[in-house]
Amino acid sequence: MGVFRYENKYAAPSKEQRERYMKGETEELHFGPDGQIVLVLYHEAAYIKDDIDGVRILFTGFKDKQKVQDEVRRLVEYHQLKDNRTRTKPGCH
Repeated sequence: MGVFRYENKYAAPSKEQRERYMKGETEELHFGPDGQIVLVLYHEAAYIKDDIDGVRILFTGFKDKQKVQDEVRRLVEYHQLKDNRTRTKPGCH
C-alpha cells in the first residue's frame, strides 16, 4: 500500500484514494496545541491533518497504518520544539 504526504491542505488525497481507503466508520483523535493535529482512523487507512502547517498524510494498508502513531508523536514533538524556540527568542515574551 503506501504513505502519501501532501504539503498543503489543498493538495488532499485524490478522489480515487478517498473512495478506496477513506470510507466506513471513523474514529477521530486530536493532538498537539489546541488539538490542531487530527488523526482520523478508517478501517483500511489512517489520515493525519496537521492544521498548524497544513500538511496532510494518508497511511494505507495494515503495515503502513501501524506507522501512524510514530508520525503523530513526531509532529507533536516538532511543534512543541518549534513553539519553544519561538518563545525563547530575544524580544519575544
